Amino acid sequence: MAKASEIKSGNILRFNGELVTVAEIVHRTPGKGGAFYLGKFRNIKTGKIVEARLGTDEQVEICRVESNDYQYLYEEGDYFVVMDNVTFDQFNIPKSLFGPAAKFIKEGMNVIVSFESGEPIMAQAPNSVDLEITYTEPAVKGDTSSGAQKYATTETGVEIKVPLFVNQGDKIKVDTRTGEYIERVK
Repeated sequence: MAKASEIKSGNILRFNGELVTVAEIVHRTPGKGGAFYLGKFRNIKTGKIVEARLGTDEQVEICRVESNDYQYLYEEGDYFVVMDNVTFDQFNIPKSLFGPAAKFIKEGMNVIVSFESGEPIMAQAPNSVDLEITYTEPAVKGDTSSGAQKYATTETGVEIKVPLFVNQGDKIKVDTRTGEYIERVK
């Protein structure tokens, strides 16, 4: 247990029985009454932001979270099986922890997983990934208006919008946070 005065942004706390990450913590000293801390906490599971007022001597539990790189091996139902790159231990990580980026993950890719008391609580895919185009319509000659795009299917089965010059067999870089095309890779 720690005092509220020891909390820093980025800490992970157990607050009201839920795991939260500290988005912002501000010390306030009003003209009347005692000093206090105003905190904005993001619930790790739901993503909701909770605001709380903590006394300076109020006790909070700062959780010890271990984050490491793991290699994605394969998909098994609602789980991704990942392997520790050092000990070669394998873990089942719920797909939901990766959020929308889960559809861009492919075998052999390194991902970051955070554990608290042996339980996976957060997972993150790389910010961008290189994918091969498995299908796209050929560009129509003369259809060259600026910024024109067409749909293309990637090797992971995801359909995204790409510029007209991208063809089947090309490798492209995709932003896993937004699902948007970044550039063509050579």
